[in-house]
Amino acid sequence: MKTIKFCQVWLTVGSKEEADKITRSLLVKHLVACVRQIPVSSDFRWQGKIEHSDEVLLQMESREDLFDQVEKEVTKLHTYSTFVLEATPVSAISKSAEKWLRSELKNV
Repeated sequence: MKTIKFCQVWLTVGSKEEADKITRSLLVKHLVACVRQIPVSSDFRWQGKIEHSDEVLLQMESREDLFDQVEKEVTKLHTYSTFVLEATPVSAISKSAEKWLRSELKNV
């Protein structure tokens, strides 16, 4: 039996509207099971300057094998020319959450 590796996927977007659009698409396609939208204030280096932006951080429940599909969908919908999409492995998960994720995420 193939080992399932769950992950948290992280992405910042420029607006609530963009967050809603990406969230909806990923949920409809069963690429993520849950998306938390968190308002954040970001400071970062961009093209040689220090920039500041108010953004929305998406924290998403998914599986590592779905990351490439998540990235493909985000690439189609994200307004930034360069966005940071990262996955963090989940080292432990409750039995009930694992059952829920297995039922809600796309089968590959």
